[in-house]
Order: sequence, then structure tokens, then C-alpha cells
Amino acid sequence: MSQAALPAGAAPGHDCPLCPRLVAYRAANRAANPGWHNGPVPSWGPHDAPLLVLGLAPGVRGANRTGRPFTGDYAGRLLYGTLLKFGVARGEFLEDPTDGMELLGCRIANAVRCVPPENLPTPAEIRTCNGFVQAEVAAMPRLRAVLALGVVAHGALLRAKGIPASRYAFAHGAVHTLPDGLWLADSYHVSRYNTSTKRLTAEMFEGVVQALLARLASG
Repeated sequence: MSQAALPAGAAPGHDCPLCPRLVAYRAANRAANPGWHNGPVPSWGPHDAPLLVLGLAPGVRGANRTGRPFTGDYAGRLLYGTLLKFGVARGEFLEDPTDGMELLGCRIANAVRCVPPENLPTPAEIRTCNGFVQAEVAAMPRLRAVLALGVVAHGALLRAKGIPASRYAFAHGAVHTLPDGLWLADSYHVSRYNTSTKRLTAEMFEGVVQALLARLASG
């Protein structure tokens, strides 16, 4: 299957067979927790948004359970709290996909759509899923900026655009202007590990989001 040939907006089916290790992990999770989503997690938010937030992969007890990106585990608290604070989301985040929260001018996706064991996809799995990142970007006609949460998301966006990873180094707070004019903004991932170790504080993340939104508003 040629991932590059995927049509705009293409997404993996609930039983996507492309990554054997992830398929096996999915089957184990389905057996242990049959009421969970346990499948590729769809992106969320309007396709005409100018901003795409790109994460790493679903958490096993978070999006893999609930079926909505960054919903149900710790990482979503900082992400959605920040989006609500700056008006990119509306409502209340209750860590539940039925909480009624809406995204405004923002869409959220992951570089890898299925939950990986130990929250760590392999390089091959990242490459295999990249066709869906390409399709995601192609389906957003007003896209002007991508906020990459972590180095894997940063690299996945560059791969999706056909750009060598060595051309733009990941750095928290950096904003790279790609050849087509798209802005690629970098932040450390909003994971519990990063926030508990203070590698990423709420103030640091809010600063990245606020600066990127200001850039979008002025440009």
C-alpha cells in the first residue's frame, strides 16, 4: 500500500492492519477492556482550521480508551486548558468526549494513530502512519501553522511535507517557516513526565501557544 497515494483526509479504519505490533497490542487491549475505543484515534476539530496541533500517539488509558485525542489522561489537561484559556476551544474539558467542548480554528491529530506499547512507536510505525499525516495536512485548505508536540511530531510533519529532518532542528519555542510558507512551531510534549520533571511548565507551553496565535492573528 502506497501511503503517499492516500487521498486528502484519508484515515485508518478501526481495524487498520498496517503495523503488526500495534495490531497485536490493540487485540490485547480489546480483550482486556472491550468497552474502550481500542482503535486508531481519529483527528478532531474543523478541517478549515488554520492551526493543526500534532501529537505523538494515543495514550493507552487516554485517547485509546475514549476515542478523542488527548482525552482521558494527564496530557490533555495542559493542552486543552491552554486552548480554552486563549480562545482556541470553547466549553469545559472534563476528560470525556461527551463533555461538549468545541475546538475553534484548531484541529488535533497524532503522528501515529494507534496506541503503542509503552507509549513509544517504532521508527517503522511512524513512517507507516505518515501517509495519514500527509492526508490530514492535504485536507486542511486554510492551514497556516502546525504546533508539533515533541520531536517525533516535528519529524512527522517534515516527512509529510517531503522535507529532510536535518533541515529544521527541533527546539522548544522555535518557529520554522517551511518552503511553502507553513509555520512549524515546536513545543516539548505536554506529557505527565515532561511536566512533572519541569522540562515543560504551564508557563512555557502557554508562551509557545500565545506567540503562535499572535503570529497567526498578525499574518
